[in-house]
Parts: sequence; C-alpha cells; structure tokens
Amino acid sequence: MKALSLKTLSIASLLISSSLALSAEPEQCKNVTFSDPGWTDIGATNGVATTLLKAMGYDTQVYLLSVPVGFESLKNGKIDAFMGNWMPAQSAFMDKYKDNLDIIRTNLEGVKFTLAVPKYVFDAGVKDFADLAKFSQKFRQRIYGIDAGAPANQKLQNMIDTDDFGLKDWKVVESGEQAMLSQVARTVKRDNFIVFLAWEPHPMNVNFDLKYLTGGDKYFGPNYGGATIRTVTRKGYANECPNVGKLLSNLEFGLKMENEIIGSSEKPEQAAANWIKTHPEILDKWLQGVTTFDGQPALARVKQKLSEM
Repeated sequence: MKALSLKTLSIASLLISSSLALSAEPEQCKNVTFSDPGWTDIGATNGVATTLLKAMGYDTQVYLLSVPVGFESLKNGKIDAFMGNWMPAQSAFMDKYKDNLDIIRTNLEGVKFTLAVPKYVFDAGVKDFADLAKFSQKFRQRIYGIDAGAPANQKLQNMIDTDDFGLKDWKVVESGEQAMLSQVARTVKRDNFIVFLAWEPHPMNVNFDLKYLTGGDKYFGPNYGGATIRTVTRKGYANECPNVGKLLSNLEFGLKMENEIIGSSEKPEQAAANWIKTHPEILDKWLQGVTTFDGQPALARVKQKLSEM
C-alpha cells in the first residue's frame, strides 16, 4: 500500500506540474501594446520584444506617440509598455506619473545624450556649451531639438530662458528625429554650422562624423549626458500578465547590439529577428522562465519560428 501511495502521489504531482506548465495567460494579455516616440533605438528594442512575443503566440501593436502622450497613455491603460524611459532626461515625467506606472528594469546602460556638432565645427573651436555663443551667427542662433514636448527640448529652452552660456536670443527648433537628422545631413553637405541633440546608440554616430560637447552637465548630466534607459509598464501590468512581465524583466540590451540592429536597412522587426538568429545564445537569457501564450516552454518555440522567418 505504501508503494502504491507513493506511485499515486508521484502521478498526481506530475499531473499538477503538467497542468501548470500548460496554463495560459488570461485572454486579455494576448495583445501587448508598446509606445514608440519614433526614435530608431526604441524601434530596435520594440522590434526585439515584438518579434519574441509574436513567436510566443501573442499579438502586438506599436503606437507612435510623443513622450508626453506616451506617458499619458500608460496612465490611462491604453499602452502596456514603454521601453524608452531615458533617465535622467525624463525625470519630470517619472515624477508626474510615478503612481501610474511600474519600473520593470534598466534595459540599457552607457548611453550618451547631449548636444553635438559636426567634427569640422568642433575643430573650428566649438567644443563646449560655452563656445556656442561665440559663433552665434554661424549657427543662426538655433539649436535643433527633437519632437515637441520632449524633456530634452525643455531643458534646452530653460537654458536659453536663463541666459546660460549667453544664449538668451537663441531658439530651440523642435521637430521629429528624422526631420532633425535630415536638417543635419543638409547642413553637413554644405559644410555649414549646426548644433543638435545627439545620442548613442543611434546610426547618426556612424553616418556623421560628429563630436559631443562638454559643459552640459547641469542640464544633461556628466559623461556627455550619460544615461540609462528603463522599461516601464502601466501600473500592475506584470501582475496581470506575469509571463509578459517576466519577458520584459529579462530583456537587457547593449550599445553594440542596438547599433547593429538600428544600422540595418530593414524594418525593426526583421532587423531584430536577423540579429537574434545570428546571436541565438542570447535567447537562453531572454527566455529564461518564460512560456508561450498557451503555457509551453518558449525557447524551443521561438527558435522554431525564427528559423521560418
């Protein structure tokens, strides 16, 4: 009887384990939504996440939203996750929405984010924020920023409003990332002066011979605006959808990886898929403890789906 009881107990344990392994997330977790300000680096990280999620049986949607709208969308539950929480640049937004979202993890370190100029402008003597005013006419008293409402633009405007570095008559030109970079390309082609917000990772570091300016620590922090990027979600999302939450908590990236993905001419998802296929060892870390939507181990399924792409 004792042996029979042990056998029965073992079978019961096996059945329970199998049931847990096959348990799927709630149906409302099947569609996962992301915010993207239109930045190529966030396009790359979103591309990684959506590629993995689709292979795991989820549906995904990425919404192009400005940073302010993106945070508001997290608050009202229209967006599940944002993988582009640049810190400390977005500190004001985090203070405002701290009760409406959860910080999942830091997904990238070693980031640069401050003003930059073409190398020939740097060589002409513009090496620090304090050098800008000396060349006001050459710059046409303009600093090219990113999308309207971005915290970095607000920092630059504050710098102008307080007449820091003698820039009181200057103007911040707000535009989307691609429009700003198009302006940089046109200006560089003519060997004219331009100063603009720049960051790494980004293809601009390869496409342009640029130099980051010193002296902006008060506004962008030390080490050329050295920053970290975090993944945040709407409040309580990881508890509601723990499997997606686990994946997001596993996703950590590197500068080299992101530069390689965003430097591709392919769309973000395809570029991400190709990068993962050439670096399959990363999946062991990213998918540890993660299942497919229907509860199966994710690693084998994802590798299979990637091989079909």
